[in-house]
Amino acid sequence: MNLSFSVYDLKPQFQQALRPLLASLVRRGVTPNQITVLAMALSLAYGVALALHPANRWLWGLFPVVMLLRMALNAVDGMLATATGQKTALGALLNEMGDQLSDVALYLPFALVAQVRAPMLVIVVAAALLAEFAGVLAVLIGAARRFDGPMGKSDRAVVFGLMALLVAGGARADWFDGLLMLTLALLVWTTVNRLRQALRAAARGAPRTP
Repeated sequence: MNLSFSVYDLKPQFQQALRPLLASLVRRGVTPNQITVLAMALSLAYGVALALHPANRWLWGLFPVVMLLRMALNAVDGMLATATGQKTALGALLNEMGDQLSDVALYLPFALVAQVRAPMLVIVVAAALLAEFAGVLAVLIGAARRFDGPMGKSDRAVVFGLMALLVAGGARADWFDGLLMLTLALLVWTTVNRLRQALRAAARGAPRTP
């Protein structure tokens, strides 16, 4: 039994709230890939702004809003692909690459904040990429792409959103040290959990998305 809870488990409720937006996009003929590229462009632009102005507390205060918007766009592109029958190989590649590029662009600027230990931050970002790689590896052994927690993409968005608010509020360095160490430990757990769940799914011979 998988005992790890993730914010990802709340995805159905989040998608339900986005259905009015989905209907509007379908009427306008917007494609899933356009939404995916928009989410990536937003993340890259905001990440560059943070990197150029790491001392701007007002800019850091916007981080949770940007993350929520990114999460909404990421949810909508999949919903749009399903609703319009536009699931494609290109879309799958854009989705995976866009997510990883966006994470790097949004999280690495924290290394430029005075209160954050840059080496630890870089290690956490690398561990996050490894966790996502573990999720994708499941496909190679006949299982579905894994999104298990406890520190998946949505969970990291919550953690880094909290960190951004701490930056905006001028919190002490020990707050960031504690959060980063906890996040790293949960990322290791997530990587192992995803590999274990992938092996179990492959052994059952029935790929399944959690």
